[in-house]
This record gives sequence, structure tokens and C-alpha cells, in this order.
Amino acid sequence: MASKRERHTSVVFPQNDVQNREEGLGACGMALVVLSYILCALTFPFSLFLTLKVVKEYERAVILRLGRTLTVGTKGPGLLFVLPWIDSIDKVDLRTVTFDVPPQEILTRDSVTVSVDAVVYFRISNPIISITNVANPRVSTQLLAATTLRNILGTKTLQEI
Repeated sequence: MASKRERHTSVVFPQNDVQNREEGLGACGMALVVLSYILCALTFPFSLFLTLKVVKEYERAVILRLGRTLTVGTKGPGLLFVLPWIDSIDKVDLRTVTFDVPPQEILTRDSVTVSVDAVVYFRISNPIISITNVANPRVSTQLLAATTLRNILGTKTLQEI
């Protein structure tokens, strides 16, 4: 029996989800990691300068080992051990960031040209998604804010603005 109401289900694409990825580095990756640990042990006093990183209280570190995120997720604040030449570390600032949107010349719905300035406050809530899905979060947020400002104010009349 078909009902008149259709059920809407959300579709999850596992290839786009950061958490559903194939785990493991493979044989070559594991060999590189073991070799890096051996090199750190052999050059112990000097390797401390390359392997120890400090993450501040307002930052989180996303560590990519051979291009894949570690299963732990974000790390910090505190002292981190990073394998040189194997791990790359990206620090993400979790504080609220402000910037000015450049003045926009907007044509309103009643065909009046208005120059508008704006200020945007944004904060990164998920550092892993910010690092893996966006090349430059600050620039992309600035462009999105300018586009949204033009789109929203373009649908309003001068009296509504």
C-alpha cells in the first residue's frame, strides 16, 4: 500500500565523510613510519628540535600522516610529538576572527544603487573539516560574506534596508 506521504531520507556519501575512510597506511607507509622512528632514535638529542611542537590554548592541531588525517583527530593544546618528513601539522585558530567586507555597490529591488560596508565575525568549529575541505577558510568566508550581502540586499527595497 502506497501512502500519500513520502518519506525523505538523507543520503550519506561515504567517500566525502572524513570519519568513513579506509584506515591504514599500507606496507610502504608503515615502513616509512618505522624508518622515521629509527632516525629519530638515532639522532635523539637533535631530533627533539624537529619532533616537538607546541600548540597554544586557543589552537588545535590537525596532523596529516602521509596525507591522511590521524584517527585521533585534532590534538592540543600542549606539547605534541610529530614525526619529521612523515607528518605535516596544520594549526587552526579557534578564536573569533573579524574582517571587513569591502564596500559593495548593490542594486536594490527598486533599482537604487546603494554602497554598503559590513563586518564579519567567524569562528572555526571543526578544525578537521576546515583543513581537509577548504583551502583557505578566511578568504572563502570573505567571498561568501560579500556574495551573501549582495544577494540578500538585492532582494530588498531601499525603505527595507
